[in-house]
Amino acid sequence: MLTVDHLHKRFTRSAPPALDGVSFEVRKGEIFGLLGHNGAGKSTAIGIMLGMVSPDAGDVTVGGVSVRRDRPGVLRQLGAIFESPRFYEYLSGWRNLKVLTAFSGGVPRREMEDIVAWVGLEKRIHHKVGTYSHGMRQRLALAQALLPRPKVLILDEPTDGLDPEGIAEFRQRVRDLRRDFGVTILLSSHLLAEVEQVCDRVAILQGGRKVYDGAGRGLGGDRALYRFAAGDTDALVAAAERFGGRIEDGCRLSLPKSADPAEVLAALVAEGARVREFARMEETLEDLYLKVSRSAESLRRTFSEPRGEGGKGGGR
Repeated sequence: MLTVDHLHKRFTRSAPPALDGVSFEVRKGEIFGLLGHNGAGKSTAIGIMLGMVSPDAGDVTVGGVSVRRDRPGVLRQLGAIFESPRFYEYLSGWRNLKVLTAFSGGVPRREMEDIVAWVGLEKRIHHKVGTYSHGMRQRLALAQALLPRPKVLILDEPTDGLDPEGIAEFRQRVRDLRRDFGVTILLSSHLLAEVEQVCDRVAILQGGRKVYDGAGRGLGGDRALYRFAAGDTDALVAAAERFGGRIEDGCRLSLPKSADPAEVLAALVAEGARVREFARMEETLEDLYLKVSRSAESLRRTFSEPRGEGGKGGGR
C-alpha cells in the first residue's frame, strides 16, 4: 500500500546523509512501526512521504501513485499527525476542522460529526482550542487526519506528552482505526512497548540506514531464551552446550527452539547444577532494538576505523 524505494537525502554536502538507500513496504491493512533514535532519519522519511521534503534519489508510492510525480494524488490517500499539530487557538475545534478540510475541497457535515464523535470530542468540539487539554488536542489532530477518509494514516509520535491513561487510550484507538476504517497505519514512536503491542511489523533506522525490517512481536528467531538462577554455573554451561545452548548476560540461557526444555533441565540437575529458577523468556522489541542498534554501530565503527599498512586495522 505504501512503498519506500531506495530513498537518499543529504541536506548539505558536508553533512552525513539523512537517508542512505532506505527501502521498506507497508502492506494494506497493516500497522507498521518506524523506529530509530533522534536523527536516525524517521522525520526525513515521513517528510518525503508527505511531499514536504524532496529526496535526492528514490521515491515513495501510495496505492501505486508516486509522490514525486503526483503529490496531490498521494495526499488524497494520506492522513497524518506529523510533528507537533498546530491549530488556531482562538477558533473552536469545529472551525479548525472546517478550515483544514477546506484545503482538500471540504467534507460533508455528517461525516465531520461522525469523526468528531468517533474521537470522543463531541462535547467540546464547539469550544475554543485554546481551552483544550493536550489529550483533547491529540483527538482533534486525529480527527483532522481522518478527514477526508484516508487509505493510509501516518502517526508521528502521537502519544508524545500524554499521561499513561492517555497513552493506553490512544493505543486502543490505533487498533480501532484498522477495525473501524480498514486504514493502513505507519506509526513512528520512541515508546517501544507501545509499538510492540500494536504493530504487526517494524523497520529500524540508524544513521539514515535501515538496520532491521521484520516482525514486531515473537522476535526470538530460531532460538528460545530462558531466565535462570543456578548455584553451579560451570555445570550449567556444560549441560547447555550438549543441547547447543549458550549463556548470555550471565542470567539467560539461549537454546535452539528444537531443544526440549524438560530434557535440558533434567541434564542440568544431573550435572549437579543447583537450579533455583528456570523460566521461558520472550524477546521483546526493546531487546531486538538494542541488539540490532549495537550490531549496526559496531559494524559502522569497524569499517570507519583508519587502517594501517597492509590493510590491517591500526591507527593511533
